Amino acid sequence: MDLESRGIPGGYILTEEFRQADLAQAKSLGFAANKVFVEHPIQDRTDAEMGDIAERAFEAVKAMIVAPPED
Repeated sequence: MDLESRGIPGGYILTEEFRQADLAQAKSLGFAANKVFVEHPIQDRTDAEMGDIAERAFEAVKAMIVAPPED
């Protein structure tokens, strides 16, 4: 919220398992941050599997943190 209030794009990455918790938190804070959901679970993934997850999420993550170019 602090970054967004200063005009700095941001967000977070979480697994699908936490989608409902994210909705509840956004409602309680009155602020819905940018986010990217990835598959769950991730704790026991190999480096190669994590690389695959990162590759699939990359464009969405980049879109949430890169500000549009100024005119």
